[in-house]
Amino acid sequence: MSENSGPASQPNASPPDASPPDSAASTVRREAHLATYSRDSIYQVLDAGYLAHVGIIAADGRPTVIPTLFGREGEVLYLHGSVASRLVRTLAGGADCSVEVTLVDGLVLARSAFLHSMNYRSVVIFGRARRVEDSEQLHALKVISDHLLPGRWEESRQPSETELRQTCVLALSMEEASAKIRTGGPTEEEPEDIALPIWAGELPFETTWGSPIPAADLADGVVESAAVQAGLRRR
Repeated sequence: MSENSGPASQPNASPPDASPPDSAASTVRREAHLATYSRDSIYQVLDAGYLAHVGIIAADGRPTVIPTLFGREGEVLYLHGSVASRLVRTLAGGADCSVEVTLVDGLVLARSAFLHSMNYRSVVIFGRARRVEDSEQLHALKVISDHLLPGRWEESRQPSETELRQTCVLALSMEEASAKIRTGGPTEEEPEDIALPIWAGELPFETTWGSPIPAADLADGVVESAAVQAGLRRR
């Protein structure tokens, strides 16, 4: 299967609303017509995602990718981790990393098996993270919580000193970032393929909240909180 390639004027191309960065790391080369360096576009993808994948070179020299929760505040991406994790031990030491967030929006079904593709929005960030300390740690945890479910932090019991000692938050500046966005149906199909009696088009995909399932030990009379109800209304 392949991603479709073509000139930037095609409908599946991202708008050229920002210039490529000077950095070679952040410049998209493969399917470059799908790339955008617009901060607004990058923020929209990050704000709609729930899970980031962080790439590091671990202490044993092996490339490693670790999924983690995150939250964004301005140009800073906060990454959640445990003080004992490989991710924290590696990045707190000043190592380079890459962070990736992808949203799948649908399948692109062509008549040719080779030209099948996917509609998606993705962001890749390069940089070095720093460990946040003291009051910034509590603030960063709130940012991550609000990213997952706005308002839930205020409804919850606040972290204890023991819990805070077991938790680490890393801050990554988004100076090196790019996005790739594909939309639209199949392209580049051969004229003889278009004549085939095979269905082609887009199969949209979306992630949404389901109905809340209460904890088995939830006390009688406790109903869904305001944050949960607000989240359900956004479905």
